[in-house]
Amino acid sequence: MIQRIQSVFLFLLVLSMISILFIDIWSKTDTTSGQTVTLTAFSIDTHFLNNEGEPTNTGSTQSQGAIAIGLLAIAAAVIALYEIFQFKSRLTQMKLGLFNTLVLVALFGTTFYQANYVANTMVASDVSGTYEAGFYMPVLALLLNALSNRFIKRDEDLVRSVDRLR
Repeated sequence: MIQRIQSVFLFLLVLSMISILFIDIWSKTDTTSGQTVTLTAFSIDTHFLNNEGEPTNTGSTQSQGAIAIGLLAIAAAVIALYEIFQFKSRLTQMKLGLFNTLVLVALFGTTFYQANYVANTMVASDVSGTYEAGFYMPVLALLLNALSNRFIKRDEDLVRSVDRLR
């Protein structure tokens, strides 16, 4: 049944994975030159800021692909959405939940690597970068996935206990 609590958790997981596609994950600004690097789900972009903090066209800008983050986020959202509609087979749901956990851990690891090792070297600055809201979305998704797996297991245990009574 779609109205179960684990379906709500899985739907929130889908929303968090869709939101990571549209918000910034990490950013760093060099205070002396005004150069800023921003990590999003599909690219790492550098640009220069003017005195008001708005991007300008002066100076050379770089762009590098970070498409793995976006693809892993889309995969996690699709798996969770498919898992919602597999409510008749709780064992399949549990397997999909385990697989989605692996995808989410890979997403978090890829995001961490891209932020700290790839994007961090694009701007030479002593200031460390800041993690934006998008960086925490895989952590939220992992939590929601764990909660949904817990409630799916609880339903499976309940069905097995009722079968023993028959």
